[in-house]
Amino acid sequence: MADLKAFAEQLVNLTVKEVNELAQILKDEYGIEPAAAAVVVAADGGGAAAAAEEKTSFDVILKSAGASKLNVVKVVKDLTGLGLKEAKDLVDGAPKPVKEGVDKATAEDIAAKLKEAGAEVEIA
Repeated sequence: MADLKAFAEQLVNLTVKEVNELAQILKDEYGIEPAAAAVVVAADGGGAAAAAEEKTSFDVILKSAGASKLNVVKVVKDLTGLGLKEAKDLVDGAPKPVKEGVDKATAEDIAAKLKEAGAEVEIA
């Protein structure tokens, strides 16, 4: 177990150049296309934080309707364009996404409206 932890630490501390060299070795000598090389690069030198900043598409997820379920259903209906029954089903089935693939400002606006109605919301 200690060997695996040391190996993992070595992988995390690789430079971008070393990751590329490792990817080439895996491809040439073992026939492995290392799609996970990007994950190692992202973990290097704050790259994960940069990747999070570059996120442009967000999902607004209704975690629970809270005490004012009727108000939340009305807001979900208005935000999504769903019928009353479909909006109620979405709220009853929480946690569920209300809107997917929207920009950050839109996601925050939707979340604020749902929170104002009494819902518990998460932006992912």
